[in-house]
Amino acid sequence: MPVESSSSSGSRQAKQKRKSHSLSIRRTNSTEQDRSGLQRELLEGQSCDNLDSLGRMEDSKLPLTLRTNLLDLFSQIEREFENLYLENIELRREIESLNDRLAADGQAVEGADLAKGALKTKASHSTSQLSQKLKTTYKASTSKIVSSFKATTSRAVCQLVKEYVSHRDGIWDLSATRAQPVVLGTASADHTAMLWSIETGKCLLKYLGHQGSVNSIKFHPSEQIALTASGDQTAHIWRYMVQLPTPQPVADTTTPCEDDVDSSDKDDVDGDAEGPNDCPSVRVPTTTLRSHQGVVIAADWLVGGKQVVTASWDRAANLYDVETSELVHSLTGHDQELTHCCTHPNQRLVVTSSRDTTFRLWDFRDPSIHSVNVFQGHTDTVTSAVFTVGDNVVSGSDDRTVKVWDLKNMRSPIATIRTDSAVNRISVSVNQKIIALPHDNRQVRLFDMSGVRLARLPRSNRQGHRRMVCCSAWCEDNAACNLFTCGFDRQAIGWNINIPALLQEK
Repeated sequence: MPVESSSSSGSRQAKQKRKSHSLSIRRTNSTEQDRSGLQRELLEGQSCDNLDSLGRMEDSKLPLTLRTNLLDLFSQIEREFENLYLENIELRREIESLNDRLAADGQAVEGADLAKGALKTKASHSTSQLSQKLKTTYKASTSKIVSSFKATTSRAVCQLVKEYVSHRDGIWDLSATRAQPVVLGTASADHTAMLWSIETGKCLLKYLGHQGSVNSIKFHPSEQIALTASGDQTAHIWRYMVQLPTPQPVADTTTPCEDDVDSSDKDDVDGDAEGPNDCPSVRVPTTTLRSHQGVVIAADWLVGGKQVVTASWDRAANLYDVETSELVHSLTGHDQELTHCCTHPNQRLVVTSSRDTTFRLWDFRDPSIHSVNVFQGHTDTVTSAVFTVGDNVVSGSDDRTVKVWDLKNMRSPIATIRTDSAVNRISVSVNQKIIALPHDNRQVRLFDMSGVRLARLPRSNRQGHRRMVCCSAWCEDNAACNLFTCGFDRQAIGWNINIPALLQEK
């Protein structure tokens, strides 16, 4: 009798399994039919909507190109929602099918404790896998939709206005003058520094006094004097006089662009950028600072403009008197090459950054003694550390992080920004304290001081940087361009950032 009972039980299990399998097949077939019918309905509805939108286009007062671009963007968003909707429906049906199969299997092994344990384990594993798949699909689809909105928003508040092209090699650094007339200065690996008209993009003056790569450029706070640092182991101070050209109407370069694409095949700026023939030049500096034994990578003016500080690959920073060109202090202590130096806009403070993963704060407010503080907040080269107008220091690093520090309590950062690429020479806007991050991966991102991302500057195969972005610089008082970036694609770019709109969307 036990044998017969066992065989009859086995036959019942086989029948139930075949039955559940056939039900599963029918459910799958019906799912495909329902999905195809749903797609037909969506397509029919979409065609009707397209006809309606065409009718509205005829009544619209917007220009045709703008209407076409808007319709294209909204159709992309609609397709994203459709795909997400269909995927969610399919996943729900898969969940129902799985629940039915689990219920059928549970009836077949009823009464066997070990089988129940195995079934529970299998059900738990399958359910967790399905849940994870649902979450991943939802996040991916939602991310695409959010990215579309962010890209559109960024293009609306961050617009490319002007490109400054004439250097024959990569541009390491740039800054805008503080005194009138306001011009843009760039420092390049082609051994030159150039001054540009911000409005017209015309080169106004070229400095040819260095024998090596020009690594940084900074302007005197009140006079028409520039300070440049070079790979020839010197820093030069030189005077300039420029005549601003009459501004021409700005060409419309703000047409909406496509989502970011890889344009690595377009390595160079179109054509070999030859220097303008009619651009005047300066070849002799008024002062040469010569105390370093290695590449001078950066230089800056102390408040008042009577002293300058330089940073070098010889692991030292030097403080000079401008009038006598004498060395006042040699700031030593870093274990590896220096990468940057920056001075406080209102106080006699200097911050130096280094490849030894640290940055140091030097205090010269007391003439009789200068103090130094060492900060170890990064795990890789500190590419730059800059002051804000208030009591903050912002540091960027090759470890792909940017950290905001309070000068009154520098034990730990008050905010940390984590990115997907190494960060180069950052800048912070004076009024709104917006941090502009130039990246190795050709992107430029904007963050506030609390670490909230505000925008990413548009970049496509038609606009933006094509190589590593080396530096960013704010010029908030300029109406045409209030942010500048430069990179190893041999060009500097002027951007117009609608700061009120940017902060409103925050």
